[in-house]
Amino acid sequence: MSGDRPGAAAGGGPAPGGFLLQGPPPPARIAAYAVLFALGLVIGVAGSLVQGGLFPGGLLLALAGTAGLFLGGSFLTRTRGGAVAPAAGWLVMVVLLTSSRPEGDFLFATGVGSYVYLLGGIAVAVMSATLGARVQPGGVPSRLGK
Repeated sequence: MSGDRPGAAAGGGPAPGGFLLQGPPPPARIAAYAVLFALGLVIGVAGSLVQGGLFPGGLLLALAGTAGLFLGGSFLTRTRGGAVAPAAGWLVMVVLLTSSRPEGDFLFATGVGSYVYLLGGIAVAVMSATLGARVQPGGVPSRLGK
């Protein structure tokens, strides 16, 4: 380990456990996460309204919108958190919309489309956070060892 920076490896790349030793993220990234969370809230409302409108097309449009936001956030911030922040906003809004009111009204009907939207959105969030854009160790965009 080099002595100039805590958490730095000898080769200049991140050390094991480096995420915990890096310190807080920059304010611009925190702001981006907040905006992505708010967009996740919006896409949760829009998707829940669209998925029931035109059954097969609306459902595919809602899932494509969630996938676009989650992957776009990952590419924008170049971190997994860029996909997790809008996914968290989407999940919060969808859970709030699935609860019924005292009058008996609810937004999601009991049908295949609603369940596919809920489970498909969760699957899209997991895939986006797992496969999203990440920076190679050391900050170089090429493959390791080349």
